[in-house]
Amino acid sequence: VQLVESGGGLVQPGGFLRLSCTASGSTFSIINMGWHRQAPGKQRELVAAINSGGGSTKYADSVKDRFTISRDNAKKTMYLQMNSLTPEDTAVYYCNADLRRYGSSWYAGDSWGQGTQVTVSS
Repeated sequence: VQLVESGGGLVQPGGFLRLSCTASGSTFSIINMGWHRQAPGKQRELVAAINSGGGSTKYADSVKDRFTISRDNAKKTMYLQMNSLTPEDTAVYYCNADLRRYGSSWYAGDSWGQGTQVTVSS
């Protein structure tokens, strides 16, 4: 599956952005999806994940109650609504497909988007 992200940009602290990830291919509706991010000098981390049907989600502690992951299988698109952004949210955000889930643990899949930059600064 090929993935294309959009929606990144520069926003002031306390602001919001919505990222989108559109997939090609016919398997979108049956695979888990997720958003990861990588800040300069830091390891890539899982921000949020969603199962194939959209009924189960997982969030990193740092974004709980601020970010919301969702998906529209008919449009083959996943979203990340990011509210109350802080400078610590500054990173390149990557869409990831076909995550594996074992209990409460989620592991990155093999397909990645090109990334979209999110910068939170005044």
